[in-house]
Amino acid sequence: MTIEEKLKHFLDASIETANERSVRTIEEYQKGLDSVFDAYKADVYRKQALQLKFSEENLRKEKNTEVSKRQMEIRRAVGEKQEELKQNLFHEVEEKLESYKRTDAYDIYLKEWISRAKEFADQEEIQIYIDPADKNKLPELEKKTGAKLTVSEYGFQGGMRAVIRSKNILIDQSFETKLNEIKKDFSFNFE
Repeated sequence: MTIEEKLKHFLDASIETANERSVRTIEEYQKGLDSVFDAYKADVYRKQALQLKFSEENLRKEKNTEVSKRQMEIRRAVGEKQEELKQNLFHEVEEKLESYKRTDAYDIYLKEWISRAKEFADQEEIQIYIDPADKNKLPELEKKTGAKLTVSEYGFQGGMRAVIRSKNILIDQSFETKLNEIKKDFSFNFE
């Protein structure tokens, strides 16, 4: 083997060794780059997932806030409408009561409750009041019930009230009290 052949052989062996090293280095470098890239992708995906989660959460909060706001507006509107309807309803009831007070049935109602109050008093002193609007009925009611009646200083929309002071009892059959009790407990049920 000549020197040239030896040099060529040495050169070929050196180039082959260098190529092998170069390939290994490139493969290791590629593995390192792949590892860094995979880590980068994982980090980007994680950040995007977090960003998406935060965006979804913010959208959900915004939606809930908007829904709550709309619900409050609807409740307020419904409440206002219910109050308006309630006022209209009780206005009609009061008109019907005024019509009722012009009937014979109202006179019978007064006589019945005056008699009941007198009977309940059972010989105790009783003060029976009628509404000032009913003062024209006073003589007839006293005659029919045998009770001494007083026209109240304050109107109570009809009916009667009685006081038995010795027993500290108030008998309140006034339409004003009954209407106020009904108004207080009244609500619309939409089921």
